[in-house]
Amino acid sequence: MTEHVQAPDGTRIAYDRVGEGQPLVLIGGAGQFRAVDPDTSALTGELARRGFDVVHYDRPGRGDSEGEPPFGLAREVAAVGTLVEAVGGRAWLHGSSSGGAIALAAAAALPGVERLSLWEVPLGEECGTDGAAYLAAVRACVAAGDPEAVWRLYTDGMPPEWFASMRSGPRWPLYARMAATLEADAEALAWTQSAPRAELWAAVAVPVLVLLGTDTFPFMADAADALVTALPNAEQARIPGSGHRCEPGDLAVRLAADLPGPVSGPPGAPRSS
Repeated sequence: MTEHVQAPDGTRIAYDRVGEGQPLVLIGGAGQFRAVDPDTSALTGELARRGFDVVHYDRPGRGDSEGEPPFGLAREVAAVGTLVEAVGGRAWLHGSSSGGAIALAAAAALPGVERLSLWEVPLGEECGTDGAAYLAAVRACVAAGDPEAVWRLYTDGMPPEWFASMRSGPRWPLYARMAATLEADAEALAWTQSAPRAELWAAVAVPVLVLLGTDTFPFMADAADALVTALPNAEQARIPGSGHRCEPGDLAVRLAADLPGPVSGPPGAPRSS
């Protein structure tokens, strides 16, 4: 059953909470929210069966969560902080793709973050300018009120049928509504280039698990190496057979390996409100 919490700016955030055990907040990437993301819903159940108390939420302005533009990194971090408080004030964070950059920013700014796992964060060159340029382009499209332009920009370089399927599909109104939220993803990635990373992430002293697939894009391997080099307490692990998409069960097994002691959690039925 969907639960709700109010972020500091008054935005109502919708989330599912499943399982008992170690609190874990899942932070989605650029195109993810509950209604269109069956993999993360499956991951939620897999993690709950392995000893986690899992929060799967719609980021501000997406799905069942409220919010109007502008959307930015500080707003995303504040929403994460509210969810951490909702599960007792301490939690692990798992960030997927650009959601991993949001998770890093949250860990650098918030109390109560105990551990991070990051799935294939698409970092650019350290102290590069491509992230800032992309952010400016996204902001221009958002300011023009053109969600199609935002998505065309986001899918540039991807197989053209991806955008065509999105634009012609029945869920286009959902994607159109969330287009403005991609500004937050772009800002999070630009932030990772805003200073030397060892300085930028010096405050992220918690253990960080940097994850990637064995069959992913080469630049993702470079990004994972950069994360391990710059973060004070990071290790890298690969999920065999995975590209940028990972099987939920495989990912859950790896995350559960870091739980202290034997994992004997209950089956993970949804909580009642």
